[in-house]
Amino acid sequence: MKLLGLEREDIKRVFKEGKVTIAVYGLGKMGLPLAAVFADHGANVIGVDINEKVVEMVNMGENHVKEEPGLSELVKKNVEEERLKATTDGVWAAKQADVMIIIVPTLADERGNLNLDFVYDVAHKIAKGLEKGDIVITEATMPPGTTESLTPILEESGLKLGEFGLAHAPERTMSGTAIRDITGQYPKIVGASDEKTLEAVIGIYETINKKGVIPMSSIKAAEAVKVFEGIYRDVNIALANELALWCEEHGLDALEIFNAANTQPYCHLHIPGAGVGGHCIPIYPWFVINLAKKTNPRLIKTAREINDSMPHHMVELTIKGLNEVGKALKGSNILVLGLTFRGGVKEFTKSPAIPIIKELKEWGAKVYAYDPLCTPEDAKRFGAEWKEDFKDIDAIIIVTDHKEFKNLDLDKIAKDMNNKIIIDGRNILDAKKAEKNGFIYYRVGRVI
Repeated sequence: MKLLGLEREDIKRVFKEGKVTIAVYGLGKMGLPLAAVFADHGANVIGVDINEKVVEMVNMGENHVKEEPGLSELVKKNVEEERLKATTDGVWAAKQADVMIIIVPTLADERGNLNLDFVYDVAHKIAKGLEKGDIVITEATMPPGTTESLTPILEESGLKLGEFGLAHAPERTMSGTAIRDITGQYPKIVGASDEKTLEAVIGIYETINKKGVIPMSSIKAAEAVKVFEGIYRDVNIALANELALWCEEHGLDALEIFNAANTQPYCHLHIPGAGVGGHCIPIYPWFVINLAKKTNPRLIKTAREINDSMPHHMVELTIKGLNEVGKALKGSNILVLGLTFRGGVKEFTKSPAIPIIKELKEWGAKVYAYDPLCTPEDAKRFGAEWKEDFKDIDAIIIVTDHKEFKNLDLDKIAKDMNNKIIIDGRNILDAKKAEKNGFIYYRVGRVI
């Protein structure tokens, strides 16, 4: 059923009647939940992925994104009811589908320069199966202007833009809450190549999102929304980190001050920490920086520098703590708690633990690591030795806010350690409790 030209209410009706076929390109942490949700709302969904194992698992009704609550049940149900299937054949999927959604990984280097090979490869495959009336939607976050750059590739089909629709609808989801986010935590942002396509895409997403859709004036404006969201967070985290460093210098507790300041409704100081990780917040600022011509995004650049410096500051606090007991970092046993960039999610992209471990080793420390979501092989990959106890440790550095670390048995730990030093990079422990147990306790924004 071609949706281009239909009113949004008609689109919702044909969804429920099972007359819409959607191909979702990329069955990763965001793509598989999206595919399952569309299927659960009545669409016939073809998931496309280059990983044969992923395709095989989905076709057996198995979910490979284990950390996503509710996804296993959703995949199993919709595969059994024959609304969801998977393939490695992107051209075949495009020929079957009325709507093609691109949500493949976009890989970036340290300066936000993207490798868009996956996106372009998918576009070429879609072009070979594109038909009049089809709609192509990008959900992958990319520098503003990227979606429209796919037009010449898609026009290799022999069709001109207008005969098919092009749109951007940025994913606004986080690992661990993807289904909740897709179905109604936030409104969906949509920008399209023309009014006819915009109307159709609004209808598509209103079918699955209870919060509705915010239509944008252009595709580029829609792309900028997601990028700006990430930059807002990066800049505000940097502000919190800079104020925390100032508090350390002046013998103040940043959290005490932040909490008091945040009782004023116009103030929302973030929690300072060991660094900013993930494939979103540290990368999106570079999209704006790299695209700037006349504008010099000084604030955005400075925020990046501050947040990238925080892992080094964690090492500085560790040295300071060891100095208190007359011990050098060289030859010390340091336990890094947390390898992932965020609590509860097994994702290592730009995790602060990686540069922390590297710098500790450069100073000659013996570095151990533990993370409840990880394996000894993960620790080894980042240059640390796996350790599940605190025996003979000189200092602990908390890098990730896993729930398991918020309730550490400090009384027991104190008896096992050589030197009782905790560097809390996530501000998750009770300072008074730590100090009562005899720890030298430093956290970002508090070195008293």
